[in-house]
Amino acid sequence: MALLDDSRNLPGIAGEARVEDYLALLKPSVMQLVVFTAIVGLIVAPGGINPVIAIIAIACIAIGAGASGALNMWYDSDIDAVMSRTQNRPIPAGRVTREQALVFGLVLSVFSVALLGLATNWVAAGLLAFTIFFYAVIYTMWLKRSTPQNIVIGGAAGAFPPIVGWAAVTGNVSFESVVLFLIIFLWTPPHFWALALYKQSDYGAAGVPMMPNVVGEASTKQQIFGYTLILAAAAMLPTFFGFAGWIYTTVAVVTGASFTYLAWRLLVTREDVAMRKAARTLFNYSLSYLFIVFFAFMTDNLLTRFGGFI
Repeated sequence: MALLDDSRNLPGIAGEARVEDYLALLKPSVMQLVVFTAIVGLIVAPGGINPVIAIIAIACIAIGAGASGALNMWYDSDIDAVMSRTQNRPIPAGRVTREQALVFGLVLSVFSVALLGLATNWVAAGLLAFTIFFYAVIYTMWLKRSTPQNIVIGGAAGAFPPIVGWAAVTGNVSFESVVLFLIIFLWTPPHFWALALYKQSDYGAAGVPMMPNVVGEASTKQQIFGYTLILAAAAMLPTFFGFAGWIYTTVAVVTGASFTYLAWRLLVTREDVAMRKAARTLFNYSLSYLFIVFFAFMTDNLLTRFGGFI
């Protein structure tokens, strides 16, 4: 089904927008995970950083993530107007115009990158700028509407925050931060494809080529299971390479096994209602998975650094 372009010029009356509408443009629910993984990258990075500078760096990363969300909503306003879970967003609901969202996103993008560069270093600022560009242009404007691999490739945008946080402290990108990136990158497909399985009618109506709508449910479930196995293995890399201890290892094993079990249960479920329930269960679990794994990694590293007994 072709994308619905007739809602591009969605209604919006200048001056009607409230503060909460602009906050909604920032996608605060998504921002929480971005900020948390960036904090982990910043805290576990070797060396020190002034607490005030650290707060400014995290604020810049949060603002940059919010800017990406605003630009995404600006471009995807036609899709959002069609899908039930996004119809009440500020633009399709007519509370904010597309022009307002575009200006808001661009101003926040420039501000966050410039301030991060001035407060920390230009490596971190460059990485943040690339993250915003990747999400807003590569993913939103190109991949999302053109390929069922949109989430696989586009997932890189959501995986950069721990690298940006790390670079804000060290001024460089390390193997450890790349491993953190890899964990988020591999988590993204099973997370979003589980959502797409029980929301595929929405994506179908909007013409977005999500995996279930293109290759079918059976193939999507197989790919979810495959990515989950790879994710569980990748989560063991910090242990394998010696930059995580037994706390992280225990948590990674338990959460990886749980994720794998839920993906397997989805794989073998055939009946439609039960399958959608299993997909929703996997999606909900995946929301907490990264928080748990990254919190364990941060705790493990902090205890090792300050306690010396892990």
